[in-house]
Amino acid sequence: MLCRGLALPILPDCDVAFRSIEPPRAGTRLYDRILPISVIGAASPITQVVRQRLGPKARPVRAVFFDKRATSNWALGWHQDRTICVADRHEVPGYGPWSRKLGQWHVEPPFAILERMVTVRIHLDCVDRENAPLKIALASHLRGKVAAVNAADVAADCAVMECLADRGDMWVYATPILHASDASRSDAGRRVLQIDWSADDLAEGLQWRGLGPGAP
Repeated sequence: MLCRGLALPILPDCDVAFRSIEPPRAGTRLYDRILPISVIGAASPITQVVRQRLGPKARPVRAVFFDKRATSNWALGWHQDRTICVADRHEVPGYGPWSRKLGQWHVEPPFAILERMVTVRIHLDCVDRENAPLKIALASHLRGKVAAVNAADVAADCAVMECLADRGDMWVYATPILHASDASRSDAGRRVLQIDWSADDLAEGLQWRGLGPGAP
């Protein structure tokens, strides 16, 4: 779902918050950086749109800032986002395998949790066909868990949409949908703030890592 101009009021805060981030290879995970309250607070237009879909318990559980440009360019093949970030590691049936990324615990939860999550992408820059729009395989999230070796074949069996956007637009999609991105062919920057949301509690002993006290 494309929300035209929804993020325009929060862009000044985003521009300030991410001004000092050095562009990495493929995204900066915002574990310890508190996002502006205008982005993830209860009164945020982003929060309100997500809660219309997931209910009043929905909260942001992970955020990644992408800054794709000529000096920091990459491509990603077809894949599902299937891991979540948790506060601590506890062995719980149905959760695994585990991994450690930048000092934080990540785990693949039961797919039912992923099916109930949504992802939003807030566009700080315009995205056209030249500067690597996100590609999504429509309805692929209804195929269930897709093995990495089968992702490209499943995507080829679906209609593919390019998520073009103007500055201030926001895309909302099911978190486990198959998606991909080509390398940019443009000198224009492509900054995107991506936030995953969930209304679920995890199994006993596990807690979402979360995004800090600014989150609702």
